[in-house]
Amino acid sequence: MGKYFGTDGFRGEANVGLTADHAYQIGRFLGWYCGEEKKRAGKTEAAKIVIGKDTRRSSYMYESALTAGLTASGADAYLLHVTTTPSVSYIARVDDFDCGIMISASHNPYYDNGIKLLNNRGEKMDESMISLVESWLDGSVRAFGQDWEQLPFARREKIGSTIDYVSGRNRYIGYLISLGVYSFKGKTVALDCANGAAWEEARAVFEALGAKVLLLNASPDGLNINLNAGSTHMDGLRRFVTENHCDVGFAYDGDADRCLCVDERGEIITGDHILYIYGKYMKERGKLLVNTVVTTVMSNFGLYKAFDEAGIGYAKTDVGDKYVYEYMQKNGCRLGGEQSGHIIFSKYATTGDGILTSLKMMEVLCAKNLPMSRLREGLTIYPQLLVNIRVKDKKAAQADPAVRESVSKAENALGDSGRVLVRESGTEPLIRVMVEAESGDLCWQYAQSIASVIRERGYALEN
Repeated sequence: MGKYFGTDGFRGEANVGLTADHAYQIGRFLGWYCGEEKKRAGKTEAAKIVIGKDTRRSSYMYESALTAGLTASGADAYLLHVTTTPSVSYIARVDDFDCGIMISASHNPYYDNGIKLLNNRGEKMDESMISLVESWLDGSVRAFGQDWEQLPFARREKIGSTIDYVSGRNRYIGYLISLGVYSFKGKTVALDCANGAAWEEARAVFEALGAKVLLLNASPDGLNINLNAGSTHMDGLRRFVTENHCDVGFAYDGDADRCLCVDERGEIITGDHILYIYGKYMKERGKLLVNTVVTTVMSNFGLYKAFDEAGIGYAKTDVGDKYVYEYMQKNGCRLGGEQSGHIIFSKYATTGDGILTSLKMMEVLCAKNLPMSRLREGLTIYPQLLVNIRVKDKKAAQADPAVRESVSKAENALGDSGRVLVRESGTEPLIRVMVEAESGDLCWQYAQSIASVIRERGYALEN
């Protein structure tokens, strides 16, 4: 992680940690750099950069600032308007853009926002490029063999244009519809759109495939994104599914790059369940290339036991769909993801895609002609507790000898019947303490013992 960019972009409170000037300077640099690359390759056309945003009020401010920076540097800015992160990824890849930008803080509250950068393949931007952006934000950058403290402004006819590109968003919707293998006619599906980016696109896709769609949290006002809604607040969807006798429910986050499910009984289907259900489905059809599902260190013990029973191999990466995708690309894997619902189907997408994930779960449900509660059978989730501690300095808290000793004590006490994971959040000032054990009481005991040491050592921002 860099000074400004974490595992999922540059994120902070709007006009506090992330300002409109930051967005303008990012636009200035990307517009200039992409244009300079083209010029040095002997090309005369302007750089093309596509931008999407979620429903936060501040997203409009950042969109304007980015567009100003891009066009001032001579790049053309193509605006998808309110759309999902995976749609920006798709359009950047298929429409020959130099890069893509998504304005979103994902599952964070409305007052936060973020800027995610995607390369021309629709993947998270390379670390080397992120480093150049960060250097420019700090005042100077070394690129193309020289130091730059000022970047040239475009003049006259070289000033960039701004293009309304809602057609790109519509084409993404068409692409998702084309992936529907079965008709959803006769199925009642609840969609919790988190008052976020999926609020129009998800409904359009499911209705086109024949489902009866019931919407929840699909009235964004700029201030209610993720507010007791979406994949981080599942209780409302659980009640909604059972009260309305739905076959299944899907919940997205603010930018719809993740998805969790609710079965017909109101039970939550986590990202681990999704990997298990779809991993088995792929293996049965001979589609699970290299017989490996890629997970992160946050996946549950029970998932690995279930994979062992099913004869499915697995890999573990650091937390972050970026790392999952990198492993998948390097090793030829087709399925991977996170417990939180970032699921990557590498045949169809280069990033987590919540709507695509829900379509793939519907595919299994229709193919098997079984309720979702039956599809989850064979996976037993071990009790797991995650404690988040807001801290002043993540790295110092992680490295403190007393904290490390408390972790070792818990690990030794649990032995082979559980595990402990203490890690820094990639997007927030948090230390995350996760414990899995045979009982919830043991999880609580050991998680609190570690958390108390972090607090006693003076790292916590809370009392």
